[in-house]
Amino acid sequence: MVYDWKEFLTFAGNIVSIENFQDAKINLVQAAPVYAPAIIRVVQQEYPNHLQHVCTGPDDRPTPRELHPAFYGCFDWHSSVEMHWVLIRLLRWAPETFHQAAARAVLEAHLTETALLQEARYLRARRGFERPYGWGWALTLAHELAVWEDELSTKWLAAFRPLADAITELMLDWLPKATYPVRVGMHSNSAFGLARSLPWARYLASQGDERLLTSIQQIALRWYGEDRDYPAHYEPGGSDFLSPALTEVDLMSLVLEREAFFTWLDRFLPGLWDGYPRSLFQPAHVSDARDGQLAHLHGLNLYRAFVWKQLCETLPPGDRRITHLEAASRAHAQASMDAVTGSDYMVEHWLACYATLYLSGA
Repeated sequence: MVYDWKEFLTFAGNIVSIENFQDAKINLVQAAPVYAPAIIRVVQQEYPNHLQHVCTGPDDRPTPRELHPAFYGCFDWHSSVEMHWVLIRLLRWAPETFHQAAARAVLEAHLTETALLQEARYLRARRGFERPYGWGWALTLAHELAVWEDELSTKWLAAFRPLADAITELMLDWLPKATYPVRVGMHSNSAFGLARSLPWARYLASQGDERLLTSIQQIALRWYGEDRDYPAHYEPGGSDFLSPALTEVDLMSLVLEREAFFTWLDRFLPGLWDGYPRSLFQPAHVSDARDGQLAHLHGLNLYRAFVWKQLCETLPPGDRRITHLEAASRAHAQASMDAVTGSDYMVEHWLACYATLYLSGA
């Protein structure tokens, strides 16, 4: 199915005002019938597979499905997790727009108690596996199930809890020992993993367990609270799918009170008032979508579009920066939205995740 994203973005531009981005469901409803069939396919595609498995001996040569009965598809574990999140969000937000039964059947087959217990055991036995990127996306998925009022979501959340609990405990063990953050545009970025984990941490706090929320808030302030004049003009890196600068902006907007965040932002990226640095406002060029590393830049474009859009919603109405940020958000989305489906598997196995962030928010 070919979708005209130029037509979609024209439609989206008509419903987005400088003062307030309209209900994101309008956008996601447009995308859901395109994304859902592709996601249903790729989460069940076992090969090719970048299996990040540390072998303990010559006979330790399992298949992806043997190691990860829930998340064996989508080329790698974290991509499988994040694409399952997209499928759940589509079911939660726009179920009437695509074939629900096929989506639910895939989730029912993957999110079983047996499969997720094995996933939890694997992470507990390999404590650095997918830290922090895959951890953050797994907790994002858990939170999506927790807030979805659906009979099956309750069942799937119960099955998912051992994995979510394992990651929560691993993160609580890791954060106090993590002296320094990782400031890169790829999976090991510290700020992104924390931002993805925050909704689950807040959910746990609402249930009486504030440990993860407190730990994330404290380390975010310790790592990033005094940052200023960030050298964002060095972005992007050649294989970035995240913006090191904007991952910090996203995280600090979530952990700081409103006025404190504005003060921090003025110090961190003072050039935003004038649309500077230019490289942060200009979409990255993808020269070859078949090259997995170069294709990452599509993700960078959609991630930047997401954060610029979120920041427009956070800043006070009339703030002069919004004009620059809104234009940048649209330009970045325009550059990469049409690559989400119908391009190459090195893009298709994951990019819908970042498009969904842009369309629907965190």
